[in-house]
Parts: sequence; structure tokens; C-alpha cells
Amino acid sequence: MVGKAVHFGGGNIGRGFIAELFHETGYEIVFVDVMDSIIEALQKADSYTVTEVDDKGEKSKTITNYRAINSKYNEADVIKEISEADVVTCAVGPNILKFIAPPIAKAIKARTMSKPLAVIACENAINATDTLAGFIKDSKNMDKDTLDNLPSKAEFGNSAIDRIVPTQPKDAGLNVVIESFYEWCVETTGFKSGHPEIKGVHWVDNLEPYIERKLFTVNTGHATSAYFGHYKGIRTIHESLQDPEIKKAVNEALDETSQLIVQKHGVTKEEQEKYVNAIITRISNPALEDVTDRVGRAPLRKLSRKERFIGPAAQLAEKGGKVDGLLKGVEMALRFQNVEGDEESAELAKIMSTTSASEATEKLTGLEKSHPLYEKIVPIVEKVQKEGKK
Repeated sequence: MVGKAVHFGGGNIGRGFIAELFHETGYEIVFVDVMDSIIEALQKADSYTVTEVDDKGEKSKTITNYRAINSKYNEADVIKEISEADVVTCAVGPNILKFIAPPIAKAIKARTMSKPLAVIACENAINATDTLAGFIKDSKNMDKDTLDNLPSKAEFGNSAIDRIVPTQPKDAGLNVVIESFYEWCVETTGFKSGHPEIKGVHWVDNLEPYIERKLFTVNTGHATSAYFGHYKGIRTIHESLQDPEIKKAVNEALDETSQLIVQKHGVTKEEQEKYVNAIITRISNPALEDVTDRVGRAPLRKLSRKERFIGPAAQLAEKGGKVDGLLKGVEMALRFQNVEGDEESAELAKIMSTTSASEATEKLTGLEKSHPLYEKIVPIVEKVQKEGKK
């Protein structure tokens, strides 16, 4: 056995991606979650199956050597496991990082192992590990003595993950169907004592080119197809991309983000074009069926300053670049209101109906009024607001 890995989040990415690679490496895995049903199922089963799917077919593997703890009732056990672990990861959503920080901070304080704990957040957000580290280091969670000695107790690495998890069969239980293709890039600069051993991870000196390429291609393309599909009443991403108008809109948005990636990160135009084509093929695969409303959920986060629309559009606008395709995606995201099961879509509807166009633009996008993109967003917000009042 290589060591112990503690993972926050027993969902499909946690079980089907992160835990799969830990299992392949030889770690004992400890799942941590607050969902009673997931933890109870993991505690009752000694294995589950991960089925990888691509255009060539599928193959399955069995995941074993794991335990599960409900942090809602057993925080002391969680702290003990982390204090003895080699690595702790999470796939819980960026908004939950502040809630998992306290037990990690307490575990770091209690840690007596000679090698620092490796902390890696596996979220669809830029520099999520830095965000988690900020919460961990907060004085509410960590005392000054532990903070002063933190480099000897814990090390932090930002990461970027890319893997599609399609809609799961209703009777799947713990089993996960997942895309064969994956990319998990982790920045090495934070690991002064050496990065942990994890099979399949791409260790890089500078994460920014990888995370922006992924976020501004995979996530921008996925979200654009989802928001257009939702607006047109189309159920799945695969069906959305069969619609000529939506396919054109996705290509327009990705043409713009590609301009940014090529100019900023030195990627060749041919290389980026190949990457874009591969992404379109992946999210169009009917075997990886995903629902537009699921992909579109959490619109407030996806419309925020550093995310998949405003992030690249702001950088392009600063350079005087074209942003028409990205703005069409923004417009459709603004229409993603009051969608069943998604709290952020209800909050979006409230903001759009109770604030002025300028106030809503500032609140939703985080753009300053002086930013060159701001004046392009306000009329779009106003347009959607007016349509909502009809």
C-alpha cells in the first residue's frame, strides 16, 4: 500500500475519478461526506464498479480498499484520518470549501508525521486549492503556532480536472459510468518536499495554461450548449449540439476563447483547433448523455468574474478582441432562471427582477464600471430583464 488518501465528496467525480486513480496507485481511500445515503452505501459495500466509456466501447474496473465517514456526526474521526494521511483531496463544489476547511485545519495541527500533508482541491474553479488554503489558514480555523509551522505540516497544490460524467443509470447505486478520457493536472510549486505519488496525474510547473485551456474550452463549450439547449427546450447536450444554431453558437464562443489561449499561452493555432474539435466530439457523444439543466446549474458561479464566460471575455475585451460569441452565451445563461432543483437559478431570477441592469451586471459579473466589458454586458442584462417583464 502506498499510503492513505482522504477524499471529501462521495459523488460521481469522487468515486469515479479521484478514487479510481488513488485505487490504481495503491492508496487506502477514506471517503468523507455529509450525505447519509452515500456514506451508508459505501460503508455497507466492500466494492463498486467504474465503467469507462468512449466511442470504442466500454471497460469496467472494481474499486476496493476504501472506508467512509460521515463528517456530520463523526468530525473527530475525520480529523484523525487526515492527521495520519498522505494526501487529502476534495470534489465538493467551490462553495463548500469553507465548510471542509475547519476539520482539515484541526488535522494539520494534530499531525505528527514527518512528511507534510498534500492538499489538492479538485474543483471546476481556478486555483481552488488556494481558496481552500485561505479558509484553512483563517484565524478562525488555525492558531498562530500552527500557521507559523504550516510549511512542515502541509503543502498545497492547485489542480485542474477534466472528465465528463454522464447521466447515471437510475439503478446505478455506487457504480459510476464515466468518460474514458481524463486529465488531472497539478502544479508542483507548492510541494517543496516533493509531490505525492498519484498514478495518472500530470504534474506541471505552471498550471495557468492548463486550467485556462480547460475552463475556457471544455466548460465554456459545455455551458454554452447547455444554456442554449435549455432556452430551446432541448433535454440533452448531445441533442443540443445537433441543432445547427447551437452548434454555431458553441463554435463562435470557442473561436474567441481559442484566440485568447493561443495569444496568451503560446499554444499553436493548430494545436488549439485540434483540442477544440476533440472537446466538441466528446460532449457530443450520445454514450456520454448529459442533461442541459444539470450542466447549466449554478449560473451565478458560472457568470462570475473568473469563470467560463466573463473570465475569457474580460481578458479579450481588455485587448480589444471580439467577444460576440461569449456574450451570446452570457445572454442565455441570464435566461437560466427558476430551474427546478437549482437554488442559484432562483437567486438569479431574484437579482434580475429586483435590481437595475447596472446593479445586476456588477453583482453577477464582478466587473468594475470602468472595465471595457462592462458596457457590453449591461444592455444584455437589460434586454433579458425587459423580456422577463412581458
